[in-house]
Amino acid sequence: MQSKSLYQVRNEPLGTLGMSRTAKRKLWAYVFIFPQLILFLVFTIYPIAMSYVYSMFEWSGLGPLENFAGLRNFRELIAEPNFWNAFRNSFIFMSGTVILQLPFALVLAIILNGKLKGKTFYRTIYFLPVVTTTAVVGAVMQNIFATDSGLVNHLLLKISLIGEAIPWLGNGSYALAVLIFVSSWKWFGVKMIYWLAGLQSIPQEVYEAATIDGAGNWKAFRFITLPLLMPVAAVILLLSVVDGLHAFDLVKVMTNGGPGVATEMVDLYIYRFAFSGVGSGLPQIGYASAAGIFFGITVFVISIVLGLLVKWTNGRNG
Repeated sequence: MQSKSLYQVRNEPLGTLGMSRTAKRKLWAYVFIFPQLILFLVFTIYPIAMSYVYSMFEWSGLGPLENFAGLRNFRELIAEPNFWNAFRNSFIFMSGTVILQLPFALVLAIILNGKLKGKTFYRTIYFLPVVTTTAVVGAVMQNIFATDSGLVNHLLLKISLIGEAIPWLGNGSYALAVLIFVSSWKWFGVKMIYWLAGLQSIPQEVYEAATIDGAGNWKAFRFITLPLLMPVAAVILLLSVVDGLHAFDLVKVMTNGGPGVATEMVDLYIYRFAFSGVGSGLPQIGYASAAGIFFGITVFVISIVLGLLVKWTNGRNG
């Protein structure tokens, strides 16, 4: 009887040896993926789907879904001034963080990408706030910017830059500016890493050729670095905009939306109606779901537009 080769044995059909090696690998892959798939369906897909259902009802989260409201929650949402206030604050916050983070992170990334002694240490230092819990950062910054005992007011009074303590978190305009500054400082390291990855993807031979042609640092930055960074810049802008539209934890800890509703973001607005209860004192899950869907669709549309910008930039530079 002719013996089979090792290759033939490994690829024996199911009827002879049960399963081939390739089939076993696929089976084990599905086995390991299955728990994650279940978690994804239960904690991501199911809540998203049910939020659309809840938005059609007046429901406090207790008892069965009985009071069908149709699109009433959406009509009330659109007519609510406080929602548009939170909507505006979210976009002001996002715009402020993007404007503060991206250009300064690029400058720092260029410096740290050069021949700087101890640049690994500096990269670590600038990235440390990223790995610090946002709630801890918010609590510390709340004390630093406190009106009477805050470090900022103490230093400014000490060097006579101000005549009296500034209510950093007690004034709406100041509080929103402080939130933008603190958030920009906390997530500054992430944007720096993004820019560093983009800078390190540019071949050094291009800069060497530019140096031979007599190009200085400014011309190299303007005609080499910036054009080659455009695809990366578009992606960083997309990520920064989406991240900047979500600021629940920092706002909740530092200002809780105050003073009044001056720093209330959409995330916090949804939280108030879904879990704290507003007006009647009972949670309004249906109304909160409608607000979440409306804001989620807005973020989705913005992401699509910026995604098309990324695609166009990549095609133009490809």
